[in-house]
Amino acid sequence: MELTPITERFVLHWGEMGSRWGVNRTVAQIHALLYLAGRPMDAEEITETLGVARSNVSNSLKELQSWNLVRVVHLRGDRRDHFETSTDVWELFKLIVAGRRQREIDPTISTLRDCLAHPDLAAEPEGTQTRIQETLEFIETMSTLADEMLRLKPDTLMKTLGMTAKLSRTFRGSGKEE
Repeated sequence: MELTPITERFVLHWGEMGSRWGVNRTVAQIHALLYLAGRPMDAEEITETLGVARSNVSNSLKELQSWNLVRVVHLRGDRRDHFETSTDVWELFKLIVAGRRQREIDPTISTLRDCLAHPDLAAEPEGTQTRIQETLEFIETMSTLADEMLRLKPDTLMKTLGMTAKLSRTFRGSGKEE
C-alpha cells in the first residue's frame, strides 16, 4: 500500500498523539493505518508501508491485540495472518475506554480502597485521609458516568453530549457556572 499525502499525515499525527497518550508511536501508527485502510493487511505489508522494522510491527500488533483493537483474520488461499481493526469510531472508543479502565482506573480504585481500609489509616493526618476519600469518590463517580454514557447508542450519546455542551455554554454565559 502506498500512502497518499493525507493518509501519511493522519498516520504520522496519530503516532505523535499516541506518544502523548502513553502509547508507543508505532503501535498508534499501525492502528491508524489499519483504520484508514479499512481492510485486512499482513505484517509484511504494514512493515513496507510504514517503513518500520518487522519485529517492531510484530510487537505492536501483539499490543494492539491485547487491547482488542486489532484482530487476526485469514484470507482464503493465503496462509499468512492478516490484521484488521474496526472502522466504527464508537466501537474503537469503547474498546479504548474499557482497556484504559482495566489498566488504569480499576487498579487506582482498588489501591485507594486498600489505603482507606488499612489499619494504619488513623495514624495519617486528617487531610491525607480526606483527600484519599475524595479522590476515590471522584474517580468512582467519573467511572460510573463513563459507564452510563458508553451504554448509550452513538446517536443518543451524541445528542446527550450536544445538550450538555449547550447547557454548559448557557451557564457560562449567564454567570451561573459554579
